[in-house]
Amino acid sequence: SDVYKRQVHIEITYAGICHSDIHSARSEWGPAMYPMVPGHEIVGRVKAVGGKVTKHKVGDLVGVGCFVDSCRDCQYCKEGEEQYCAPGCTMTYNSLERDGKTPTFGGYSTDIVVKEDYVVGVPANLDEKGVAPLLCAGITTYHPLKKAGVTKGHKLAVVGLGGLGHMAVKIGAAFGAEVTVLSRTAGKEADAARLGASHFLITTDDAAMAKAAMTFDFVLDTVSAKHDYSQLLGLLKTRGQMLVVGAPPEPVDVSAFMLLFKGRSISGSLIGGIAETQEMLDFCGKHNIVSDVEVIKGDYVNEAYERMLKSDVKYRFVIDIASLKQ
Repeated sequence: SDVYKRQVHIEITYAGICHSDIHSARSEWGPAMYPMVPGHEIVGRVKAVGGKVTKHKVGDLVGVGCFVDSCRDCQYCKEGEEQYCAPGCTMTYNSLERDGKTPTFGGYSTDIVVKEDYVVGVPANLDEKGVAPLLCAGITTYHPLKKAGVTKGHKLAVVGLGGLGHMAVKIGAAFGAEVTVLSRTAGKEADAARLGASHFLITTDDAAMAKAAMTFDFVLDTVSAKHDYSQLLGLLKTRGQMLVVGAPPEPVDVSAFMLLFKGRSISGSLIGGIAETQEMLDFCGKHNIVSDVEVIKGDYVNEAYERMLKSDVKYRFVIDIASLKQ
């Protein structure tokens, strides 16, 4: 059919492990679809293409991110923000194809077949192991920073230094912002500086937090555990923006007065569209940005999940897919 003629067969080389893989595999974000093959941070080489494919060729280094299709007809798809597809985009795994009955399977696999419009090119100068997490953690942080207009002269606070946070530091610094990492302890201060942060602020140090009040243009919050939004809002200047990419499990209390009297705002953000994902990869290629990764074999995934829950990784696990063939 015409659909198959527009598809790309990718031989996967590396697949990143995202925290959402754990939630999905354990059915913690609603009923999961089993059997499941997680993985939406995928890098590999094009093995074959359909007869009508024009964007990719055999041998190309390519990537696949969090979704593999969308309706293409709604306002958001037409605006290039397919992640907000009105009827819902087709996620890379634990989802259904547009026919409503065929399940999708992700990147913890040797191969994947994807429509060409949802495959992105990877700059040749980047280490493909470190590229895999860019397809989720990279675009998740790039999109809100770019949309907010973060640039030289701005002061950016990044809350949390994990898989998302370490990418936010690298990308924010590359945008030209003066980056400060916020963390509960001093344990990651040296890493923050190595990644590109100019300053480090300990959130449990009341005196330091009081001194930092009203000094930031933007706060990018990557933390998914329960924490105090109002404390972070107090760090923002007048008309400052808090950009939320972390997902605490419980509703968050926010004082309206923290927003009203200084014109501050809070906005959420979910990955990015295909064109912007390509833009992000090209930007990372230009600035030689990749994720800091620990490469593992496929039989270590369960241990990796447990270590991730303890924040025991710097800063993303990536599966060497060749290990699945051994």
